[in-house]
Amino acid sequence: MLHSDRGFQYTSLRFKKLFGKEVNQSMSRVGRCNDNGPMEAFWGALKCERYYLRTYSTFKELKKDIEDYIRFYNNERLQEKLNSLSPIEFRTKAA
Repeated sequence: MLHSDRGFQYTSLRFKKLFGKEVNQSMSRVGRCNDNGPMEAFWGALKCERYYLRTYSTFKELKKDIEDYIRFYNNERLQEKLNSLSPIEFRTKAA
């Protein structure tokens, strides 16, 4: 899954052909800038809490660290806006 805004470079056929059917593209709806907010917050947190603090020798190391952070973010990272719960805990309580 690749999330982006609706910039011309991301909506072009040339960009879509780079990934073929291996990557699903996600973007905010036209005129709905709030759709992008949660993803912007996530990437901001990932960069501040992991990426800027480490040096990666290989793409494989970077990929593993991002995957580890996604698990951490969803299952363990408490968020004030979710009543000090992790996203998984918040969704479980809501259901």
